[in-house]
Amino acid sequence: MGKDVEQYGDWEELVGAALLGTDRRRGGGPAGSPEALLDAAAVHTVRRRAGLRPAQARPLPAPAPRDPRPAPPAAARQRLAQLLAGRTGAGGGGRRGAAPDLTELLPQWLAAAGRHGYRSPAALVPALLDAARARTDLRPQALALAGPRGLWLARLNPDWRFALRGGAGGSGELPDVTDRAGVERLWQEGLFAERVALLGAVRAHEAAAAVRLLATTWATERAEDRLMFLDSLRVGLSEGDEPFLEAALGDRSRNVRATAAELLSALPGSALATRMAERAVACVGPEGVNPPAECDAGMLRDGVVRNPPAGRGERAWWLGQLVESAPLSCWRERFGGLGPAEIVALPVAEGDSWREELHAAWCRAAVRQRDAGWSRALLGAASSPPAAGPGTASLAERAKLLETLPDGERAEWVAQFIRAHGLSEAFQLLGVCVVPWAGALGRAVVDALDSAREAGSYPWSFSGVMGLAERCLDPAEAGRLEAAAAGVEEPGDSAGGAAAYWAEAFQRLVATLRLREAMLTELTPT
Repeated sequence: MGKDVEQYGDWEELVGAALLGTDRRRGGGPAGSPEALLDAAAVHTVRRRAGLRPAQARPLPAPAPRDPRPAPPAAARQRLAQLLAGRTGAGGGGRRGAAPDLTELLPQWLAAAGRHGYRSPAALVPALLDAARARTDLRPQALALAGPRGLWLARLNPDWRFALRGGAGGSGELPDVTDRAGVERLWQEGLFAERVALLGAVRAHEAAAAVRLLATTWATERAEDRLMFLDSLRVGLSEGDEPFLEAALGDRSRNVRATAAELLSALPGSALATRMAERAVACVGPEGVNPPAECDAGMLRDGVVRNPPAGRGERAWWLGQLVESAPLSCWRERFGGLGPAEIVALPVAEGDSWREELHAAWCRAAVRQRDAGWSRALLGAASSPPAAGPGTASLAERAKLLETLPDGERAEWVAQFIRAHGLSEAFQLLGVCVVPWAGALGRAVVDALDSAREAGSYPWSFSGVMGLAERCLDPAEAGRLEAAAAGVEEPGDSAGGAAAYWAEAFQRLVATLRLREAMLTELTPT
């Protein structure tokens, strides 16, 4: 080997031979074999490394802070590793279409782990941060599970810097909300995302303190920042916020004025709600509908937008804004003591166009004011055809109205809707139901899927509902789905291969429900 090393001389000649080839060496020297070149490279590499002087060691990072929360049980830790890797639990013999989608189960695992108060296993924190980096929808729960160790790692890896954006001064932690000096310092000096997080934390601790903090810099904030800060006051909104919001009605930004007006209209006792009620009852009553003839300065200050969108008439546009901002309690007196259902059922002499505008505005008011009584009246019976609904035929508006009802009543209404009209129009309504879909709602979904299969439809016609069912259906329904899947037979008519696709879809749904059930069991403390 010594002769081979001498043949190539110094390191530069060795590199040149590697680049040109051993048979094309410059200078006419003897050609060497590739093996000799590699031997020489190995020797030269050792020589070069041995000749390096050791550099001064960098200081070690501070130790990771201790996380006092318990780790999940061993089976749950193994399941988390599987979900983060995106692998299925089944072997490779089955068809891919029948395998659960583990990426959709990871959010549920994280949510359940959070409810139990677990921390992430230390070895899985890097994979958890990678998952949170790739999917913003996972970040709140993933970072909560990663805890202080996740923030410690995020300071060492630029790829994970996103985890620090909600913290103070890059530390990843907000000051204690009772630390007035720390709160004021971050509010004055922090980045926008840090200030948003701080305002939310202060609001959760003491709603009035958040308004006082916001008032200290309100006049110097940018319009877009004022809008975002104002929007954060939706959480914990109360009569105590009225003075600040009333002052914001004079803001130089139209969007800020509109948001302040919307928040004030959600407070039925506010001065703005009283002004809007006076305007609205002057336009609507037992005698008919007479929209405002103009949009005056007072209406503009109270958040009414003067110019309608394309295709909308000015007077109808103004009317809708007045009605949606008026407290719903004003209509009982205006209509002689009638209740919401009776008021909604009244005919409108001026025609259907005013009726649709009026009912749509009442829907927005019921959602804004969280009024379940008016929501019930506007929804009507779930069994009625959507087009004949008393308040609205829009499924999007119905979904918003349903969110104001108690959980059980909401699920029962959607179950009745599905039994009467099937699943084709139920996707938006199911999306507002509390998980898991159990009882009447779970049975209605399974029965409707089986009915669609019997009718010869294809499962991809209900792909949205199927996806929701995998995440939301009560695992207790797996047995009924297994029975439905076992009864699938290939039809001999024009439906072709629909039965095979249904069998695969049911198998996938059953496997997912079983996996969700196992996940929850594994996370239960022993």
